[in-house]
Amino acid sequence: MKKKLIERFTIEVNNKELGYGVKSLTGINMDSKKRDNIIQELFKISGVREVSEVTGRFDILVTMYAENLNQMYRIVSDNIGKIDGIIGSESFIEMKTRTKQMPYMLE
Repeated sequence: MKKKLIERFTIEVNNKELGYGVKSLTGINMDSKKRDNIIQELFKISGVREVSEVTGRFDILVTMYAENLNQMYRIVSDNIGKIDGIIGSESFIEMKTRTKQMPYMLE
């Protein structure tokens, strides 16, 4: 921590055991003049966990969790789709995750 290599200690939660069986990354294009309001509104949605401003074809990527596909559909269509300033979105449902350990974790 003194060398600032470690910023904080944390735990990794098993979302599936908590009942969140579906994870989605949703790319959003938005009116950049409404950025701050859009991000505020996204964080009001219960399934939203992370909002990242990115380069590429989307303006932001939103990481979301839901209990099932039906609930994810409602989050996207009933909540995200109705936020003023969002031009369009595309959701990617996570099917399976594989994680590579960073070199400093090998020993």
